[in-house]
This record gives sequence, structure tokens and C-alpha cells, in this order.
Amino acid sequence: MGSFLVVGGSSDIGQILCRSLVANGHVVCATGRDNSRMRDLEEIGVITLIGDATDEEFIDGAVSNFMTIDSGKLDGVAHLVGSISIRPPHAMKVVDFEQVLSTNLTSAFLILSKSCKYMLRNGGGRLVFTSSIAAGVGLTNHEAISAAKGGVESMARSAAATYSKRGIRVNTVAPGLTDTRLASPITKTESSKEAAVSKIPLNRINEPDEIAKAIQWLLTEAPDNLTGQVLNLDGGMSSLR
Repeated sequence: MGSFLVVGGSSDIGQILCRSLVANGHVVCATGRDNSRMRDLEEIGVITLIGDATDEEFIDGAVSNFMTIDSGKLDGVAHLVGSISIRPPHAMKVVDFEQVLSTNLTSAFLILSKSCKYMLRNGGGRLVFTSSIAAGVGLTNHEAISAAKGGVESMARSAAATYSKRGIRVNTVAPGLTDTRLASPITKTESSKEAAVSKIPLNRINEPDEIAKAIQWLLTEAPDNLTGQVLNLDGGMSSLR
């Protein structure tokens, strides 16, 4: 069994992923900011750390924590930190745009940097980042999140090349609209939800467990030659018409 770090463990998808990894016998450490949700994970055996994913010192400590866990090996990291801001550029302040970049892209870079440094000393590992359909499809009023998640995808591809010969595999999942708390501004009314669903070839939005299963597969079962890829989980929206 392996040892995994889930950054964003208090998110809906993070909660499901942590529970599934533990149920399959893995050692799991999770970070998050929601005390109540993190306590729930603690009750099932997850090692929990409360803190901000954009805090370099906190992330460094979360990764270094694996020196005292299990065999000291960090087999995989899932980055599930995100935000949503649906506003046109003319109605968004620069400080708000920078906040979207910090939450999504800077946190991903911190995880990449600290995890790879640890993995290089401990035999490699796997990283899975979370992007969005907005990174690859032009969606109205999604400029900020498309910039941030597009950066995540590009960074992950470069990292996959950088570490390909060092035993580190880096991939990304890019979900479409998913039934989570984060997506509630879109799904809270039937009219807005129906408008979103009408653009999806499968005519439905994602369930959070579908995203969690894909991430777990990339962390634990995907073939060793799978790296630098973006797994689009969007009901065909990015490729079908």
C-alpha cells in the first residue's frame, strides 16, 4: 500500500478521495481549512493538517511530514485546491484576478516544487493536479479561472518532461461542471443549471465521486508510461459537438 498527500482534503472531491484511499489500505495525509470536515477525516484515520495551500512554509511542512509517516516515501500527491470567479474582465479588479491566480496556480506550483524535491530523494512518485474545462474551452466570463487553470495544465506538462527520467509522473484532470459546493453559484438555480447542462453532450453534470475515482486511478493504477496528460472529465464538452 502507498502513502499519499491530498491537498484540499476538505473539498467535496477531496473528502471522497481521502475516504476511498483509506478504504483501500493506503496511508493518507490531508490538508484543508474546514475544521469540521477535517475532523471527519481524522475519525477514519486520515492524518490532517489545517492550513493554507498558498503558504509556502505550511506546504513545506506538510510534505516533510512524510519523513515520519510509514516508510518515509511519498507515493503520490493530489492537488485539489480551487476557486471560481465568473466575472468579465471589465468588472474584475486586478487584486481579485491575482487572488484567483494565487489560489489555483501558485498553490499548484508550491505543491509541485516541494513534492518533487522530496520525491527526487525518495524514489519518485505521482502528482495529479486539478484543472478545469475552462482551460481548454472558451467560456463566457471565465477569463480569470481559464488563465489560472491553463497555467496549471502547462506547468504540469513541463514538469512531466522535466522529471520524466527521475521516476516522477505528472498528470492533470480537467473536470467540467461538477455537483460540488464550489459550483453552487452555477447549480443553485434550476435555470442556470439547465443552461449549463444544455452545453454538455452527455446532458448531465459530473458527480464528485467520478472525479475522485479518476484521480485515484492516476495516483495508484495508471500505467507508468502515462505522464504529461490532461484527462478531460466533461461529458464530451471539450471534444464533441
